[in-house]
Amino acid sequence: MDEILKRIPHRPPFLFVDRIIELEGQTIKTQKDVLPTEPYFEGHYPDRPIMPGVLICEAIFQSGAILVAHLKGDVGGGVPMVTRINNVKFRVPVLPGDLLDMEVTLKETVANAFYLTGKGSVGGKTVVTVEFTAMLVEDEA
Repeated sequence: MDEILKRIPHRPPFLFVDRIIELEGQTIKTQKDVLPTEPYFEGHYPDRPIMPGVLICEAIFQSGAILVAHLKGDVGGGVPMVTRINNVKFRVPVLPGDLLDMEVTLKETVANAFYLTGKGSVGGKTVVTVEFTAMLVEDEA
């Protein structure tokens, strides 16, 4: 967790990466424990709770930000922010108690833009695929 907190500015309750499983080359593998006590389950289909798709994507985006920070040697040149989302495909819902596995790969870098692909899966089944771009934005804090 220390490595995650060192690499990205996100903090609970809006931190959706619990652990880094592998960080090699242009790819990162991470995990999120989808706890039944997550506050969004109370209102997101209360009779059949599912993790909101935007939060699944956010977990993938945060994994991508960790990868970008690693590749840039920490983000001294800015904070990675998503600027484009393409070709999102949701296949299977993520339920309370699931372990969400994420994999993000850097495909290309142009100046301060990072073109990435991400995949989320549960129990080996793909739940979402997404292409996205992150840019390093000046940290004004």
